[in-house]
This record gives sequence, structure tokens and C-alpha cells, in this order.
Amino acid sequence: MTVLAPYRSSVAPTRPPGFLSLLLAEWTKLRTVRGFLIALLLVVLLPLGATLLSRSSCSVMTVGGSSQSVACPAAPVGPDGEAVEDSLYFVHQALPANGSITAQVTGVTGEYAYSASKPHPPGGSVGGTRVNAAGPLSLASGTQPWSKVGIMIKASTSQGSAYAAMLVTGSNGTRMQWDYTGDTAGLSGAVSASSPRWLRLVRSGSVVTGYDSLNGTTWTEVGSYQVHGLPASGTVQVGLFAASPTHQPFIGGLEAGPQGPSLATGTFDGVAVSGTSGSGSWKGTAIGSGDGPPIPGGRTAGSPRSVLSSSYHQTGPGAFTVSGTGEIAPDVPSSPDSIGASVQVALSGMFFALVVVIILGALFAAAEYRRGMIRVTFAAAPSRWQVLAAKSAVLFAATFVVGLIAVGITLPVGLHMLRAGGNPIDPIPALTEARMIVGTALLLAFAAVLALAIGTMARRSMLAIVTVIVVIFIPYILANATNLLPLSAQEWLLRALPVAAFSIQQPYPPYHQVLAQYTPSSGYYPLSPWTGVGVLVLWAAVALAAAGWLLRRRDV
Repeated sequence: MTVLAPYRSSVAPTRPPGFLSLLLAEWTKLRTVRGFLIALLLVVLLPLGATLLSRSSCSVMTVGGSSQSVACPAAPVGPDGEAVEDSLYFVHQALPANGSITAQVTGVTGEYAYSASKPHPPGGSVGGTRVNAAGPLSLASGTQPWSKVGIMIKASTSQGSAYAAMLVTGSNGTRMQWDYTGDTAGLSGAVSASSPRWLRLVRSGSVVTGYDSLNGTTWTEVGSYQVHGLPASGTVQVGLFAASPTHQPFIGGLEAGPQGPSLATGTFDGVAVSGTSGSGSWKGTAIGSGDGPPIPGGRTAGSPRSVLSSSYHQTGPGAFTVSGTGEIAPDVPSSPDSIGASVQVALSGMFFALVVVIILGALFAAAEYRRGMIRVTFAAAPSRWQVLAAKSAVLFAATFVVGLIAVGITLPVGLHMLRAGGNPIDPIPALTEARMIVGTALLLAFAAVLALAIGTMARRSMLAIVTVIVVIFIPYILANATNLLPLSAQEWLLRALPVAAFSIQQPYPPYHQVLAQYTPSSGYYPLSPWTGVGVLVLWAAVALAAAGWLLRRRDV
């Protein structure tokens, strides 16, 4: 009996394709499907087209609440290159070398204008004064929380010049402030004739040290700072100042009533300056709009006064009263005194790109299920994890590169269009602009990966698209519609959901010394920029893990 040997094929068994081969295969799928290429092209064209079509002109809001189109001036630039508000009344004299100024503040009072056509909510108060609107336009007594009167050393009377100041506020105690962004707290409590505050500034080159005291004998150092832009030698200006920002009540971080100009008046005594030369005569200068804006209609009581007038009076040796309006602080686009617009406005068209990458990610995963091609893919590459990883990597790389191009073109073009329409744009550092460009591209890429993961789990492109839009766009709309949810709920949405990644587009930091609407609708987010992106990355990673687990558990 003849024993036959079993048949052995001469063809070597094929190995499953490696990961690089899978990457090449997925890239081929992406670049050979016309619809996918069109989607990538739309990521660039749609935001750019939306930017080119928007030619908004600058407008300002009058005291009565009406809007007027004007040629808006740009904000002054501070010594560190940031946009600033520099509007105050300064009573000064030259300080040619090192020296000091000392003064006692015995009182801070104020008044502000408001429109009775838009009354404050019941029970609202500002600076401790209850507001009861009556008549078309009224003036009320009361200081603003950040009304400022005090002493100052300033490089010059030009807007944006470097300075250091010791000051008393309406309701935030004594502070030392410098170069617009710096702020350090001193003594707390209100100022009055029975409870005065002594203030002192000492210049040593470009270093200024601030002190405060309750009795003029025992002094406490509040801070000592190198003031950028203050010359180490040479003449600077030293003196007394007053400023009061626009009256705008806030409740729960939101605007809660009409705005209007305000005036602060400080009463000084014991003013002494060392290091000056000559007669040491005083001069009053309204820096910026420190002379006070017009009040149409005058006082409700019929007084002929038409402005909140800045002025000073020397009432005796070393005794002064100084009144001023305006603000000296960083320019915050969401504050009542804001001069410039936010850089973030130029990226509003990126929402169109976000919708496109979500659709692309869902189709890149679900199209193979709809056409039955997924069986061929898994037959050639049994490792489902590797297939999913390859799809994700190719989609991420493609959407990131295209998103980088889209944002890199849209942001400068959008800023140019805004400026061409007369809109002053507050500048940002080059690193912040780079972070916004790269971060927005990452936002698009990870949103596409999230859509791919959900599309893999759902096997239906429409279901995946709707799901991702619900977890990104709906929370964004709710967080920006300030009248729908309380601020705490808005912040919760922006901490826990993928919409947190929009924090990467926040161009300016919040400043506690500037009252403003620090809300999502104004471009401010509760998480830091990269932490917000991390929330989206976590969502995408969890969704990919769930999709990989399902691929191994169920049939295809």
C-alpha cells in the first residue's frame, strides 16, 4: 500500500500587514475618495470665505444706549506691548532724579451717570449707594468699586507710558499698581476723615517702592517693582491723580444694568515731594479722555452741568482735591471701558471647519460599514486595534495639517478685515497667537477623531454626526447664551465636556482689578487653554478605547 504525503503548498503563508502598511492603506482610502478631499478643502475655504464676507464697521454705545458708527481709535500700547486704558486726571510736577512723594488721603467720593430708560434691577447697588433710576438721564452719588485716587510716578503724560502708583479704591482698599497689569493689595477698609490712609512712593532709578500707613509714622512696604519703561535716570512726572471707570453694575459676573461715565474725587493732605528742582509748581493734565465725557441732557434736577468735569484745587499748603474720570488698567475687550476688540473675533468662521471635520470623521469610519468594505479590511488585517489606530492616525494628521493651514490663513486675514473696517484690535504676544493657531488645529483634529470613534461604535454616520454635535455645539450654545443657564452651570459644561477645548482660543487673561464680563460669551473659559484641549483629548481617547473594545467583541 502506497502512503501519500500530505500536500504542502509551495507558496509561503502571508503575514498580516504591518502598521505602516495599514497607515498607507488608510491614507490611500482618504486621498482617493473625492468626498473626503472636498471636505478637507472646505476646512480651508469655509472659514476664509466667512471672514472675507464679514466687513463689520466699528460702533460705539452712547450713554443713552444707542449705537453710532464711528472711526474708532486703537487702544494705547503699554510698556510691555499690551493694549491698555490710560485715561485719568494727573496733577504733577517734574522729578528729575531719584525722589519720593508722600500724601494723606482723607476722603474718596464719586458720582456717575445712568440712563433711566434702562433701570437697574430691584435692589441693585454700586459702591454702597442704592440706585433708583428716574427721568431720562440721571446722576447718582457713589464711587465705583475700582475708582482710584492716589499718588503716581509716571514716565510722561503720554498715554501708555510706564507708571507706578499707590492708590485708594472705591471698595477694594489700598493698592499698589504698576504698568497697567500689576496689582498688589495693601491696607483694607474704607477711607474717611476719621480713618485716613497715608501713601508713599519712592523712586530709585527704574525701581519704585510703595508704602502705606494708618498714621503717617509707621509704614508698611506694599511692594517694590522694576517698572518697565521708566527711565533709570532722567526726568519723570510725579503727583496726584484720580480716575473712575465707566459705571456698569455686575451681578453674578454678568452685566446687570445700563452703563455711564463716572467721576471720582480724592481729598489729599500733607502732600510732600522730595527730589524736585525749581519752584515745584503743579500742573493739571487730563490724560486720554480724563476730562470726562459729555452727559446729554445734564442732571435730572435741571442743573446746567453737561460734563463730569476733571479738575483740581489746592486748598492749602500740601492740601488738594483732585477729580477725575477714566481708567488706568489693561484693556479688557469685555469691559465697559474697552477700546479694542478681541483677536478671537477673527476665528468665528472656524465653526464651519469644525462641522466639516466632524462629518469627515464620522464618514471615514461609517462609510466602510455602509458599503460592506469593512469585511475586506478586517480580512486583510485581522487586528482590529491596529486598523482603528491607523484610521485615527491618518485622520488626525490630515485634519491637523489642513486645520493648521486654515487657521494660519484665516486669523491674519480676519484681523486685516476687521482693522480695515475701523475696528481696533487689542494686540497679543506672538506666542499667544501661535498657541491659538496650533491649538485650534488640534481642536479640529481631535474632534475629527472623536467623530471617527463614535462612528465606529454606531456604524451609522448620521448618528455619529448628531452625537458629536450634541456634545460639542449644544453645550457651547448653552454656555454662550447667558440668559439660559447660571454662570456656574456654564462653567460646569466648559470643564467636563469636549467644548472645553475652545479655551485654547482665549487670547487675553482675566484681570481681577478690571470689572468685566469674564464669561464664555466674552471669550473667557474656566480652564487654562491646554487643560481645555486635554479634556477633548480625554474624550477622544475614551471613545477610541470603547470603539476598539466593541470591534473585538462583535461581528462585522
